[in-house]
Amino acid sequence: MKIQNYINGKFSLPIANGWIDNYNPSNGEVYGQIPNSSKEDVENAYIAAKSAFPSWSQTTLEERSRILIKISELLEANLDRFAEAESKDNGKPVSLAKMVDIPRAASNFRFFGNAITQFASESHESVGQNAVNYTLRQPIGVVGCISPWNLPLYLFTWKIAPAIAAGNCVVAKPSEVTPMTAYLLGEICNEAGLPKGVLNIVHGLGTTTGQAIVEHPNIKAISFTGGTATGAHIAKVAAPLFKKLSLELGGKNPNIIFDDCDYDDMLNTTVRSSFANQGQICLCGSRIFVEETIYERFKTDFVEKVKGLKVGHPSERDTNIGALVSKPHLQKVKSYIEIAKEEGATILCGGKAVTVEGYENGYYLQPTVIEVKTDDCRVNQEEIFGPVVTIMPFNTEDEVLQMANKVKYGLSATLWTNNLKRTMRMSSQIQAGIVWVNTWMLRDLRTPFGGVKHSGVGREGGFEALRFFTEAKNVCIKY
Repeated sequence: MKIQNYINGKFSLPIANGWIDNYNPSNGEVYGQIPNSSKEDVENAYIAAKSAFPSWSQTTLEERSRILIKISELLEANLDRFAEAESKDNGKPVSLAKMVDIPRAASNFRFFGNAITQFASESHESVGQNAVNYTLRQPIGVVGCISPWNLPLYLFTWKIAPAIAAGNCVVAKPSEVTPMTAYLLGEICNEAGLPKGVLNIVHGLGTTTGQAIVEHPNIKAISFTGGTATGAHIAKVAAPLFKKLSLELGGKNPNIIFDDCDYDDMLNTTVRSSFANQGQICLCGSRIFVEETIYERFKTDFVEKVKGLKVGHPSERDTNIGALVSKPHLQKVKSYIEIAKEEGATILCGGKAVTVEGYENGYYLQPTVIEVKTDDCRVNQEEIFGPVVTIMPFNTEDEVLQMANKVKYGLSATLWTNNLKRTMRMSSQIQAGIVWVNTWMLRDLRTPFGGVKHSGVGREGGFEALRFFTEAKNVCIKY
C-alpha cells in the first residue's frame, strides 16, 4: 500500500523524492510505503492552507465546532479500523489502541470543538479615562504541526484540533515511522465536511519534510512533540524567523513512593506507569525511588508482577507488551541495558530480546527492571524511552527531592503518599510541569500540559492551546 499526501482535500503523490518503506514492528516486514515529500510538496500544502485561511478564519465558531465534533463522531464510528491500523503501524497492543489511543484522539476533536465556543475575550474599563479596552484572540494564519510516533493519532490530533478550532489552517507532518492513522484521518475530514485546505498532511522525513515546514518563512507557528535534540534544532531554525513555538520534548520522570502509600494501588499503577505502550510514553515513570522501609518488599512484589507481563503479538488479547516501534529503536534500548551492566547495576528481570512464534523478526523486548547504585548513572539520567525502569531506595524527603530534580528533564512526576503536608511540600518543589499524586495518567483536557528545563517550552491543552494558536490584540476605545 502506498500512502499519499493529503493536500487541499485530495490525496496526491509526492512530486520528486519518491517513497520511504513503512515497517510492521510486529514482524519486521515492509507492509507499505509513504511519500518522501520535498519542499515542493510542503509548498503546495502551504498554498492550499493559505488559500483556505480567509474563509476558514471567518467561519462561525458554531460551524467550526460542528465540524470538529463530526470528526470525533466519525473516529468513534471507525474505532476498530483505526485501532488495528495504529497497532500494525506502531506495534502496540490492539486492545490499548482501542481502549485509549483512538478514543482520546476522538476526545481531542470533541473537546476543542466545544472549547472554542467558550473561549472568551477579556475587557477592561479604564475608569476615569473614558475608555474601554478589549482583547481580540485572532487566528495566526498557517501553522505547522509535527507529531511523534509513540501515540501517533492521539498526539497528532492534540495539535490539529485546537489549531483548526481557533481558525488556523494547518500543514502537518506525522512521524514517518507511524503514518497510517494520519493518512486515514484525511478521509474522515472529507466525510465530516472540513473545507479543502484547512488541514494538509505531508508525509516524509524530519530532515527534509519537517525541515521544510519549520524553515518556511510564512508558516507562522510550530507545534512539535518529539526528542529534545530535535526540539533544540527547531528552536535554532525558528528563532530568526520569529515563529511562535510550542515544544513538548523528552522526559525522565521520577516515581516517588513513600511507605504510607496505598500499597496495592501503588504497585499495580507503577507496573502500568512503567511499561504502558512498551514504556514508549514521555510520561512513563522511568526512575522509581522507594522509601527504604518498604524497598525490599516493593522490589520483590514489583519484579514478580513485571515477570507476569506477557510479551506477544499486538493482536493477541492477553498481550501486555507489544513490539517496539522500530529495529533501530530496539537496538538503542538494548544498548542502555548493556550500559547499565557496565555501570555495575543489577538486572532484576528482563533485559533480553523476545522471539514471538510466527513473528520471529519482530522488535520484542522483555520488560526490564534495573537496580542502580547511584542516581547519577547514565541509565538514570538519559531518556531510554522503552520498557526499562530503574529502582533505588531513599531515606529522607530532602534526599529524594534532590535525586528527582537531578536530571535535565522536567516533564512529569508521580508521588505516592497519604501525608497531605508532604504532598503539598513536594508538589511545589518537584521540578516538573505535571505532578500526579496517588495516580498516574489521569488527564483532564482542560489542564495545561508541558514540561520545564529540557522537557520543552510552552503548554498545550485547554485554553492554553487556544492561546498558543491565536494572537492577542488589544483594542482601546476612548468615548
